[in-house]
Amino acid sequence: MKNLLCYGDSNTHGQIPGGQSTERFGPDDRWPGVLARKLGSSWHVIEEGLSGRTTVRNDPVEGKHKNGRRYLTPCLQSHAPLDLIILMLGTNDLKRRFWLTASEVAMGISCLVHDIKELAPGPAGRVPEILIVSPPPMLNDLKEWSAIFEGAQKTSRELAMAYEIMADSLEVHFFDASSVCVSAPEDGFHMDLQAHHLLGEALAQEIVNIGWINDN
Repeated sequence: MKNLLCYGDSNTHGQIPGGQSTERFGPDDRWPGVLARKLGSSWHVIEEGLSGRTTVRNDPVEGKHKNGRRYLTPCLQSHAPLDLIILMLGTNDLKRRFWLTASEVAMGISCLVHDIKELAPGPAGRVPEILIVSPPPMLNDLKEWSAIFEGAQKTSRELAMAYEIMADSLEVHFFDASSVCVSAPEDGFHMDLQAHHLLGEALAQEIVNIGWINDN
């Protein structure tokens, strides 16, 4: 059985658009659950989604535990050996209090990739396959989140290009979530039920296309 880690924020946690952080879709409807169903019994899909998680930044409001880099190493060691790691982060880096460019957010993702490669938590101490997923861009209307994400809409539309460039330079895989789904209008940055299903199915197909299904 192959082990796959899905490491992300509230859109991996399955937070319901417009709801509280504790309100989430069921296990079978979150994209990691959809992915697991599509891949079948030969894959063990591990969900590691946390609402508010950033790439590498301590959040001065929500706490330093929201820094994705702080938890990544113990997470990798806890779930090793891992054959594939999917990283889908970056939305929370766009909050006004961080005021980052798309390339700076991509550099945060690159730090996580470097940490994975250095630890090498794959079978027999190898580096696992890594897939970077850029989150779907924000909508213009962010409801009550507008002040928190002031000016982030434009940057969110630039993440895919920045991530793809970074993934190419690091020789890891890349997938643009906006190619199959969009953010929900209820709050403008979370994925709805349909988006979770579309993304989970698309990522399963991506794994098939790349050839990981038949790897030994």
